[in-house]
Amino acid sequence: MALTKEYEYDCEVRGEHKHVQVRKSTIVKDDGVELSRNYHRHVLHCRTKSGDTWGDTDISGEDASVQAVCNAVWTDDVKSAFETWADAQDTP
Repeated sequence: MALTKEYEYDCEVRGEHKHVQVRKSTIVKDDGVELSRNYHRHVLHCRTKSGDTWGDTDISGEDASVQAVCNAVWTDDVKSAFETWADAQDTP
C-alpha cells in the first residue's frame, strides 16, 4: 500500500480587473486509486496596498501555472484601472 498526495490547480480569470480565482485540489491516492479529493479556493488581485503605496501582488508561492496566468492578464493597464477603482471605494 503506497499512499500518495497530489495537487492539481485550476484557475479562472474574472471581471474587469482580471481577478484570478484559484482552486487547489488535494488528491490522496492508494496505489494509484483515488481515495479522496479536497478543494481550497482563493482569489488573487493584481495589486495590493500597504498604507498609501500600491505594489504588485506577491504570487511567488503560487503554482507555476497560476503564475503564468497572472503574468499574462495583469497588464499595466489592468493594474492602473484596479488601483483607480479601489481608491475610489475608499472615498466617503
